[in-house]
Amino acid sequence: MYGDPEVHPQPESYWGKVNPIGPRSCYDEGKRCAETLFFDYHQQHSLDIKVARIFNTYGPRMHPNDGRVVSNFIVQALKGEDITIYGDGQQTRSFCYVDDLIEGFVKLMNTEAGFTGPVNLGNPSEFTMLELAEMVLKLVGGKSRLSFLPLPADDPRQRQPDISLAQTKLSWAPQVPLNDGLKETVAYFRKLLGL
Repeated sequence: MYGDPEVHPQPESYWGKVNPIGPRSCYDEGKRCAETLFFDYHQQHSLDIKVARIFNTYGPRMHPNDGRVVSNFIVQALKGEDITIYGDGQQTRSFCYVDDLIEGFVKLMNTEAGFTGPVNLGNPSEFTMLELAEMVLKLVGGKSRLSFLPLPADDPRQRQPDISLAQTKLSWAPQVPLNDGLKETVAYFRKLLGL
């Protein structure tokens, strides 16, 4: 939704910086298009809507090949493969454990009619890709090394939600620290992969 943001952290009022014809454009613009359609139906047909903007959710039951950084790092480490870091690893993300996200969804759905959002739902704690890789390596153990590859085009440098609205309107903030959530996720993948 926010693309490669020029505002940090990203509040719901920020329109974002998206390359509409870049290799990530279907992903970024797809989210923007979905919000547009939701608000069109809300305005034209008085449809009650709730719009959440989700930031990097992770946890048990992720697919091992979904292409997300948490599952990629964990699966690579469990298999003893090199952990793939794109660019210099200094780009940041904010990781929200699935249980926290679901609680945010429930609270958003229980708001009064007429409150549409959008509302950022994510963890405002920000980590570099190198920090994430080091945490995964420490939890998994083994001999995986870091492998650096070129940064893909239009990959966001920073991602951190401003959750002020969620805190105020929903009385919500994530509770699960990244290290604790990663322990649960590693245990899930270890069992799933039989390692």
